[in-house]
Amino acid sequence: MSHPLYVAFIWHQHQPLYKSRTGGQYRLPWVRLHGTKDYLDLALLLERYPKLHQTINLVPSLIEQIEDYVAGTAIDPYLAVALTPAERLNNQQKHFIVQHFFDANHHTLIDPHPRYRELYWQRQDKGQAWCLKNWGIGEYADLLAWHNLAWFDPLFWDDPEIAQWLKQGKGFNLSDRQRIHSKQKEIMARILPQHKQMQDAGQLEVTTTPYTHPILPLLADTDVGRVAVPQMNLPQKRFQWAEDIPRHLRKSWEMYQDRFNQPPRGLWPSEQAVSPEILPHIASQGFKWICSDEAVLGWTLKHFFHRDGGGNLFEPEFLYRPYKLETAHGDVSIVFRDHRLSDLIGFTYGAMEPQRASADLVGHLEAIAHSLKQKQSDNTTALESPWLVTIALDGENCWEHYALDGKPFLEALYETLSRHNEIKLVTVSEYLEKFPAEKTIPLEELHTGSWVDGSLTTWIGDPAKNRAWDLLAAARQMLANHPEATEESNPEAWEALYAAEGSDWFWWFGEGHSSNQDAIFDQLFREHLCAIYQALNEPMPSELRDPVELHETQGDRTPRSFIHPNIDGVGDEQDWDKAGRIEVGGSRGTMHRSSAIQRLWYGLDHLNFYLRLDFQTGILPGKGCPPELHLLWFYPNREMSNSRVPLENVPDESPVNYLFHHHLGINLLTKTINFQEAGENWQWHSRVSNAQIAIDKCLEISVPWADLQMPPDYPLRLILILAENGKFASYLPENTLVPIEVP
Repeated sequence: MSHPLYVAFIWHQHQPLYKSRTGGQYRLPWVRLHGTKDYLDLALLLERYPKLHQTINLVPSLIEQIEDYVAGTAIDPYLAVALTPAERLNNQQKHFIVQHFFDANHHTLIDPHPRYRELYWQRQDKGQAWCLKNWGIGEYADLLAWHNLAWFDPLFWDDPEIAQWLKQGKGFNLSDRQRIHSKQKEIMARILPQHKQMQDAGQLEVTTTPYTHPILPLLADTDVGRVAVPQMNLPQKRFQWAEDIPRHLRKSWEMYQDRFNQPPRGLWPSEQAVSPEILPHIASQGFKWICSDEAVLGWTLKHFFHRDGGGNLFEPEFLYRPYKLETAHGDVSIVFRDHRLSDLIGFTYGAMEPQRASADLVGHLEAIAHSLKQKQSDNTTALESPWLVTIALDGENCWEHYALDGKPFLEALYETLSRHNEIKLVTVSEYLEKFPAEKTIPLEELHTGSWVDGSLTTWIGDPAKNRAWDLLAAARQMLANHPEATEESNPEAWEALYAAEGSDWFWWFGEGHSSNQDAIFDQLFREHLCAIYQALNEPMPSELRDPVELHETQGDRTPRSFIHPNIDGVGDEQDWDKAGRIEVGGSRGTMHRSSAIQRLWYGLDHLNFYLRLDFQTGILPGKGCPPELHLLWFYPNREMSNSRVPLENVPDESPVNYLFHHHLGINLLTKTINFQEAGENWQWHSRVSNAQIAIDKCLEISVPWADLQMPPDYPLRLILILAENGKFASYLPENTLVPIEVP
C-alpha cells in the first residue's frame, strides 16, 4: 500500500497568568492583543482549506484569561489608560504611554500605518523627553487608539468598523477607543467556539497543557536538571512535589471537557519537557499522546541527527514516526517534532518573500519524502510506510515578524498543500488511530529534557533561577504545613501556587532571555507567592519584597534568539535586541586596549550570519578608525585547507596567529568586499559572495551561510581585524573569538 507523506502541524497558544494575586489587576496586555491578532485568525484561515487538518494547543491559563477579557472582568494598565479621556491624562500616565505604547515590531505593526509610524519615529528620532514636552492631546489620543488598532489581524480589516478606523488614521476620541475595545471583546468571544466547531467537524484537533504551564519534570524533582548537565548548580532547597503533577493535569482535563464537551486526547507537555517520572501521571489521567523535540529523541536513542547542507536529515527513519511509551497505567504515544522545520517557520520565513518561504518549506517536505523512498528496498516511487513529520511551534509570537501577520505566507502554503497529492496534513490523533505506534521506547530510557538543547537549563541552574526555585520551595512547604488548606477550603492558596509553578517566570530570570518587562515578570512571580502566605494568614517573608534579580542593562551576552536585521547601517534597536553583544571599548575597564569600536553585535537566522559594529563617538572609517575590516573564520576540529591572516605585521600571538579557512575583506570607505577561501599550501583563492554591508550610524554586515558552506549544527569561530593599506592595526574581540553555530 502506498502512502503520502503525513504532516502534523501543532500550533502552541500560550500566555502566563498576568493577573496579580495581590492586586487583582492584569499586569500586561498580551492576552488581549494577541487575542485580536493570533488566536482566532489562525483557525479561520485554516477553515478556508477543508482538506488540511491541523492541531492547535490551547493552554488552560490562556483560556481563563480570554474568558476574563470577554466577560469584562480583566483590566490591564494599557487598557485602563486607553479608556481614559486624553485631556485627563496625568504626567505619570503620559510617561507610561510614551514608553510602552510602541511595544511591537515596528516593521510589521507600526510602520505600515502612517499615523502610528509618524508618532513612533518622533519618539525614536527626538526622544521621549521631546514627546512629553511637545505632544498635545491629539498625539496621545491617537497613540492610545493605534496601540490597539495595529493588533487587529488583517483577516478582520474588511470589518466595516475596523476598515473605517484604519481609513480615519487620526483624530480618535474616547468613544472611538471604547468601540475599539468592544471590537476586541467581540473577536475574542469567537475564539473558543470557533475551535470547538472545527474540532467537531474533524478538521482541527484541540489539545491542552498542564494547567499553568509548569515544567513537570522539575515539579517532580529539581535534581533532574543534572540529567543533561551533570555539573549543574542546583537550588539550595530541593523541590520534590510530584503530587502537584496530577493536580495540574486534572485541572486542564476538566477545563477541556467543560469547554469542548469531550475529553482531550493529546497533551503538549510544557516546553515539551518530559521525563520517565511524569509519564505514569499523564497516562493515569487518560491522555493518549504527547509531543516533544527531536533533541529529546536524540538523547533517548543516543543518536545525533546529522543534516546535509540543505538542512535535511541523513537518517529520517528515526524521527518521522511515533513511538510508544508503556506505563503501568497504559500506553502513551509520543511524537517528536522536526526542530529545524519548526524553527524555519518560527524564526526565519518571516524575513523571506511569502511565496519563496512557502516553496522552501514544501521543498523540505518533498526532500524528506524523497530520502525516505531511497531507504526502501524495492526502489518504488511511492512511500510504502506511513511516515509522520511533526512540525510544532509557538502559534502566536512568530507572526509579529511576518508581513500582514503571516497571512500571505500561510495562504501560499495552504494553497500549495491543498493541491499536493503526495503530502497530507493530519491531526496527530487521526494519524495514530490509523497507524498506531509500533516502536517502543522503554520508559526508563526516555531522556529528561526539553525542546531547548534537550536540557532544562532554561529554567534552572542560573543563580537567579535557583533563587526563584528556593522561594517557591519555601512557599510550597508552607502550604504543606497547613493540611486544613485544601483546594476546596482554600482555593486562593492553591491557585496562587499553580500560578507560581508556571514555567514563564523561570524562563525570564537570569541569563538567556530578557525583555523590557523583566521587572514585571519578577513582580508577578513574587505576587503569586505572596498570595499563598496571605491566603494562609502567614507572615510574608521579607525576601519576597525584593526582586529576585537586579534588572539592569548588562554587558556581554550571547544571542537570545534568531534575528533578521535590515542591513541599512542604522542599527535598529528592535532588529538587534535578541543579538549577542560584546563590549569592546569604553566599558571593559582600563586594562583593555583602546578601540575605535565601542560594541560588537552578532546573531543569525537560517539564511545568514549578521554582524554589527558600533563606533566610538566621533569616530568613522578613515577618521580615527582604520579603513579596512577583515573577517576571518576558524573551524575547530575540522580537517580542511587553512591559511594565515593575509595581512602584514600580524603579531605572533593567539588568536590572530591561528589558521583560517574563509576571509571577507571589507573596504569601509568604498564599501566593497573581497571574499576568499583557503586552499592548499596556505594560498587564498577568490570566491563569489552575496554578503551585504551598510555604513551609516553603524556598520552592519550579513554573510549568507551558503558562502561558508558549513553543515547545520556545526560550530565555528570568527575574529575581526582592522587594518590600513594591508597592514594589521588591531583586532577584536580581545583575546577571544566570536562563537557561532550554524543553525
